Amino acid sequence: MLLISFGIRTANIEDPLISRALELAMEFNDLTGVWSNPVDFFEPLQWLPSTMHKRGLRLHQDLIDVYGSMILRLKARLDAGEYVPECFVKTLIQDQKKERLDWDDLCMLSAVFTLGGVHSISGIIQWFLALIPSHPEVALRAQDQLDRVVGRDRLPTAEDEANLPYVRAIIKEVQRVHAPFWMATPHCTSEDFTYDGQYIPKGTAVVLNCYTLHHSSERYEDPWSFNPDRYVEDELSCAESAKLPNVMNRDHWTFGAGRRICPGIHVAERELWLAISHLLWSFNFHSLPDEPISLEEYEGNSGRTPVSFRLRFEPRDVHLESALKDQHEMTYWTL
Repeated sequence: MLLISFGIRTANIEDPLISRALELAMEFNDLTGVWSNPVDFFEPLQWLPSTMHKRGLRLHQDLIDVYGSMILRLKARLDAGEYVPECFVKTLIQDQKKERLDWDDLCMLSAVFTLGGVHSISGIIQWFLALIPSHPEVALRAQDQLDRVVGRDRLPTAEDEANLPYVRAIIKEVQRVHAPFWMATPHCTSEDFTYDGQYIPKGTAVVLNCYTLHHSSERYEDPWSFNPDRYVEDELSCAESAKLPNVMNRDHWTFGAGRRICPGIHVAERELWLAISHLLWSFNFHSLPDEPISLEEYEGNSGRTPVSFRLRFEPRDVHLESALKDQHEMTYWTL
């Protein structure tokens, strides 16, 4: 997400920038998740003492400080005439006057865009890695398709996606079986109405129960099984599927629905495609002896991720290291 947002990479997972970004992402999810905000559903709770308000103010200032400093560094490079890759924040800076964005707008837009993808995308990738060692036949079928279409001389690109339906099916099935969030962003009814005999007044908070929808036997045969074949014939992207006239024909609801659907759905799809296709192209995956990976347990309040696990990555090619290093040079930042 830092690459898409700021056009930068960090040198390694221990980089302070990564550590700080993850801390802010977890706090952001804890404060904004459905389970974290019962006050949205029981208004009298707003009058009770709570630490949420102070935490929210502190998080707001932290986001301004951290992302503001990154914006200033990027702007300094632009002002100096240095090359800056196309990225979200570069566009925000260039369009700041036209869009009438103030400093807080720049900081919060860049922060929310980046943080919004951290937990969701990383959570889906974690579930993929937790699932795939116990489904070697799925990995092998995807790798056969990758080798036929892409070959072994280069990594998959976004242009390959249309010719790799099984890889896309795997990604969709991971999102269905183990969506990173129990529920989607709350909506609010704009008028009184009755649904299935139940009167729902204007101003009612309504939440989409993604977990139940994704595991409904009325929609999916054997819904608890990981079976990418259910999506092999689905040629639509998640964003295209979300626009179908009949909402029940959608692939899944991981990104929400309606006017509050995730605005970063296109970015998330691209990130997931590149990450998972690269992993499948590059490695075989094995669980460690006597260390089974639990698919029943999860960590997180607002989001769902597997508990910590270990697995072995086996390179599929002796030339893998050179292929992975053969990438465009990027800027590296640290805090």
